[in-house]
Amino acid sequence: MSAPAGFLPPLLALALGHVFSNAVRTLPAVATDVLTRDLAITAETLAAITGAFPAAFALAMIPVGVALDRYGVRPVSLTLLGIGALGCAVAALAPGAGTLLLAQIVLGIGCSGMLMAPMTYAARVLDQGRFNLWSGLIQAIGNGGMLLSASPLAILVEAAGWRAGFWACLGLAGLAFAAVALTLRAAPPAREPGRTLAADTREVVRLLGAPRLRGLFAIAFVSFGAVLGVRGLWGGPWLMEVKGLSRIEAGHVLFAGTLALVLGPALAGLAVARLGRLPWLLAGGHVLAAGFILALLAGRPLGTGPVADAALMLGFGLAISFQVLCFARLRALVRPEEAGRALSAQNMYFFGGAAVLQALSGLAALAGGAGAALASFALALLVGAVLYLRRP
Repeated sequence: MSAPAGFLPPLLALALGHVFSNAVRTLPAVATDVLTRDLAITAETLAAITGAFPAAFALAMIPVGVALDRYGVRPVSLTLLGIGALGCAVAALAPGAGTLLLAQIVLGIGCSGMLMAPMTYAARVLDQGRFNLWSGLIQAIGNGGMLLSASPLAILVEAAGWRAGFWACLGLAGLAFAAVALTLRAAPPAREPGRTLAADTREVVRLLGAPRLRGLFAIAFVSFGAVLGVRGLWGGPWLMEVKGLSRIEAGHVLFAGTLALVLGPALAGLAVARLGRLPWLLAGGHVLAAGFILALLAGRPLGTGPVADAALMLGFGLAISFQVLCFARLRALVRPEEAGRALSAQNMYFFGGAAVLQALSGLAALAGGAGAALASFALALLVGAVLYLRRP
């Protein structure tokens, strides 16, 4: 199957929604101290509040996956972008912890399809080889949103406060909404005759427990939680509180890791094309990522200064980027017309695992501070890699 003419503009427009999702979900990393001060909460409470984002995200997976297969990418993505914009407004206006919790739930629902939408579109219009390439590029483009929540949003938060960061993210959601509306045609997908909504929902539930996908889902369960935990929640506090860096310096270190998350998915696709051995590359990337977290905490082997921290964060980002291979493997195991439901099932593990690990990291932080929270993600990555290699 050749790529259809004009597929690129709508694909890039949909990927812009993923940029928004990554920016808004990682914003608390550079605003933890002012958020906790202004709302009179602890860092552990903020961890629990922001954990509502991946929890809501995961719970939205089944209806979003079913809707993508039944109604098409365009109406679903536009609806979710509108919900995401609403969540930004609620967060920016939040007078207290309860309202911020509500905002995180709304944002989790709104962002739940921001990666699934471009991946589903690509799975339907591209063959396996082109999908392997573009799945990495979609992830790379979307991870650019984390670049915005590193140094740029750190500077904005320093100058204008954390609420300004959420207003900026609302503007990004509006831009993505306009881009999708202008470039993507309303073409409802073909459905099997007599296929009911209940049957589609049961299919997602069935895929959640499919034996052939258990190993893949095991590593997915720990994979994205580590990204959110290191880059999106505990990395900033650890650098500022334990290492003594300023907000801008911490933003620069996080920027290095984020740059790796932008470049890494494309490099992962290239590594698979050259070397093959996808199971070992996928598991090895997660083991290596765990090693970089532990080296960052230990201040070795590159030293203990900001430059060394940035180098280790860069290594973590490149290693964990091999998580994108989960999408290539899943695409090979399902039919294009069930891509939305299959991605829904996998993303429930990605974000459900993130919610669980984020809650556990909060408990670890209570016991041993931000360093213990980061170490909990390293342990989870090692366990996930072992389970995956048992059933690749």
